[in-house]
Amino acid sequence: MDLLDDYLSGVRARGAVFCSTVSVPPWGMRFTGPAPLTLSAMLRGDAWLVPDGGDPVELPRGGIALVRARSPYTVADHPDSMPRVLVDGDDHCTLVDDPAEPGRNWRVTGRTVGDAADGATDLLVTAGYRVGGDLCRPLLDALPPIAVVRPDPGLSALLDLITAEVEHDEPGQQVVLDRFLDLLLVRALRTWFAHPGATPPPGYRALADPDIGHVLRRLHEEPARPWTVASLAGEAGMSRTAFARRFSALVGRPPLAYLTDWRMTLAADRLRAPRATVTAVAKEVGYADGFAFSAAFKRVRGVSPSAHRAASRVPDAP
Repeated sequence: MDLLDDYLSGVRARGAVFCSTVSVPPWGMRFTGPAPLTLSAMLRGDAWLVPDGGDPVELPRGGIALVRARSPYTVADHPDSMPRVLVDGDDHCTLVDDPAEPGRNWRVTGRTVGDAADGATDLLVTAGYRVGGDLCRPLLDALPPIAVVRPDPGLSALLDLITAEVEHDEPGQQVVLDRFLDLLLVRALRTWFAHPGATPPPGYRALADPDIGHVLRRLHEEPARPWTVASLAGEAGMSRTAFARRFSALVGRPPLAYLTDWRMTLAADRLRAPRATVTAVAKEVGYADGFAFSAAFKRVRGVSPSAHRAASRVPDAP
């Protein structure tokens, strides 16, 4: 278990919106209610992402776009192409100016939208991720509104598998596509954060260091353990001074500050659960009593655990 595993625990493709667009230019899809995180892969042809109020971004064949847009945007074969399909944020689409059935709202059947004729030249796959909780927030905050992963040989084999899967409806297809989506997202994130100009979440690049990476994994495996700088230095096989200096240099904050931030992120997520109590969550993240935990939570989050819980709690199931 490491920090990327934890960040992605709240980002899964189970039942995610997954549709393919098969078209002959000109074509376009407008996302009127974007998901918190959307992945688009151009399997054949080239495309452009056109955010409202922003500049068009090219998505070449074999490229993958990670989109965190909070406002509508369009994906099209050309920045000036008008959208023919509106996607409302769930797996429902509205055909624009359909002469047979104007304004018809329909569920994606077979996950294919557009001109499925043999002459179709472009194939776009789009997946919307239903993101919930606080665990994925550091990951989402580290991404720009649109991150385009350029064509990469390391991703081509997976894209070929996805192409083969979406072109034919088979039993169990949703399960297969969900697994492919999870794998594609992780691989795309790795590729993006490996770029020199990217800004990964705190500690991400430190995972490559044998000693500090090991300590980070231990912190994420057992966040409630009563860690001290001395015990963490022991995990790394280093002196306290050398360890603290190296950890801070690679991660960007001291070891116990990082641990406290991560504990508060876990706590914020767990406080959302029905019937969660401040005392129970405090013990889950390593605090012996609710008073010390509440003081730490308010210092880091700027609000008390009770206030956070009241504002964001998931309602009890009926």
